[in-house]
Order: sequence, then structure tokens, then C-alpha cells
Amino acid sequence: MVKVGLTGGIGAGKSEVSRLLASYGAVIVDADKIAREVVEPGTPGLAAVVEEFGEDILAADGTLDRPKLGALVFSDQEKLKALNAIVHPLVGARSAELEASAGPDAVVVHDVPLLTENGLAPLYDLVVVVDAAPQTQLDRLVRLRGMAEDEAARRMAAQATREERLAIADLVIDNDGPLEALEPQVRKVWERLRDA
Repeated sequence: MVKVGLTGGIGAGKSEVSRLLASYGAVIVDADKIAREVVEPGTPGLAAVVEEFGEDILAADGTLDRPKLGALVFSDQEKLKALNAIVHPLVGARSAELEASAGPDAVVVHDVPLLTENGLAPLYDLVVVVDAAPQTQLDRLVRLRGMAEDEAARRMAAQATREERLAIADLVIDNDGPLEALEPQVRKVWERLRDA
């Protein structure tokens, strides 16, 4: 089994790289998806988040109001640390379960947005960073996700810098260009991972 950490700043295109790797046969362990699962209604994770931040962060249907919580934590480092202290151990435990269920010859790609920030690089055989210039990230967040520019800039500022991510990379995928330029790069990375 080859354990790969995949990361990149918000808006860099990590999700598309993850999708392509899955289409080639990688087993994807998506930390963002798991982070949503561990705070679904009725979970201990949601109960802990409500205890920390109050019932105001719940939507009318009892689910987590993610935009409201995001606006709260991404503008306050202490609140972000408190949220991470609740969610990260839950995500780690579920990720380990998924990895354990993959076959011995599998390439297991852990899609981890905050890999750099949380010092997780040593957990993986290889770290792949999806890289894009900050201006490209900002443009994608505003144009494709409909974020306000100031909100997008705050989210980017809450993450590791481009230089910090590149410093831990074993392999880099440059995603500053158009989508059609991405696939050949991801295919090459996949071939390297299969040979690792």
C-alpha cells in the first residue's frame, strides 16, 4: 500500500485532481467529506460543536449551518483551533478505518486540505501538492464558487502559504492553467504513485 497525502490551497483544484486519481483507481480518503459526516445530526461530533459554539450555528432543520460556522471560525484563530480540536480526531479515526479497508496493493490518497497546517506530511509515503497562484485561487473562489472577494481572501489567509505547502511537497501539480492542462500532469503523477 502506498499512502499519499494530497493537499492544496482553497481554489487550487485539489478536488478535480482527487476525482481524476479516483478514476485511475486510487482509493480516496476525503477529509472534507468525512469532516461533514462526523458532524451530521445525531453524531457526537455535532453535539461537541454545539457545546463549544452554541445552538446559533445550527440551521432550522438541525444540521450544521456551515456558512455561519465558517464565517465565525475563519475570522478568529482561537475559534478555528477549538473547532479543529473537535473535528480532527474524529476525521483521523474514520480515515484510518477507510485506509485499513483498502487492499495491500492500493494507492490510498488522503485528500487533506489542512495537511500542511496540521503538520501531517510525515504520515504519508509521498505528499502531492496541487499548486495555483493566489490570484488564480481568488478568481476561482469568486467566479466559480460565488464567494465574496473579502470572504475568499479570509479563507485563503487562514490556510498555509503557497511556500509552506510547496516546502513539504514530494510531487507538485501546477494547476494555474486550463482544465485540459491538468489531466496529463495528474496521469504522470498517478504513474509515479503506482511505481512507488
